[in-house]
Amino acid sequence: MNRISLYLVATPIGNRADLSPRAVEVLGHVDFVAAEDTRTSGLLLSYYGIKKPMVSYFEHNRWEKGPQILERLRAGQTCALVTDAGMPAISDPGQDLVALCHDAGLGVSAIPGPCAFVTALAMSGLPSRRFCFEGFLESASAARRRQLEELAREQRTLIFYEAPHRLGRTLADLVAAFGQNRQICVVREISKIYEEARRMDLGQALEFYGKTAPRGEFVLVVEGACAPEPPLLSGEELLQAAAARMAEGKPKSVVAKELAREYGLGRNEIYSRIKDL
Repeated sequence: MNRISLYLVATPIGNRADLSPRAVEVLGHVDFVAAEDTRTSGLLLSYYGIKKPMVSYFEHNRWEKGPQILERLRAGQTCALVTDAGMPAISDPGQDLVALCHDAGLGVSAIPGPCAFVTALAMSGLPSRRFCFEGFLESASAARRRQLEELAREQRTLIFYEAPHRLGRTLADLVAAFGQNRQICVVREISKIYEEARRMDLGQALEFYGKTAPRGEFVLVVEGACAPEPPLLSGEELLQAAAARMAEGKPKSVVAKELAREYGLGRNEIYSRIKDL
């Protein structure tokens, strides 16, 4: 087992008290902290009485700073990677630093904690067994519309991050791509004073935020598409389809299983109808 060189430390997405005791311990133990914004993270460290050297690591300097941080880790130092809020390396350039460490054979560990999209999904009441996290949508209008068109038939619950100044435009694009009737839970200001989760359909959300100025950072949890209805199959068509597959050499049990899956029928029911073929 490699010695841990890089710690991914989840930071509060709202209330400072959400920082775990283990996260405080690790932040106080490492040699230095790599932060998305050293001023923001500096305030958090100061609140907990932690004084550590800090380096800036964010989207626009990752190619320069990543190798520099890596060299310090190779030399035996330890680093805590933090973002302004939430779990590093999730919709975040921290994933590149993690990849560098793995490639170099350096140990990586995570200190679990707040994550906005998981928290919003739990608050939404929408299906959570299977979901698709998309992060921020494309900023260019045409690219964003193409992205949503590709997701229109996705049956898993969809989760997006959005900034307040883009919320109205994104809701309009969601309605255009998904229709007005899909359920959406609009979650904002998680773990802060004005936290709220509003669940409604997409048409209602577009109307509401057309009249109400969006404030805070948003997570949009959107109901997935309904499963398509299986095609109807008459008794004669069923026998013809079964006969064609059996002519290919497939056993009746396999044919029954395939037809049941494709046409939404019971396998035993189909087998009883084709057993005399």
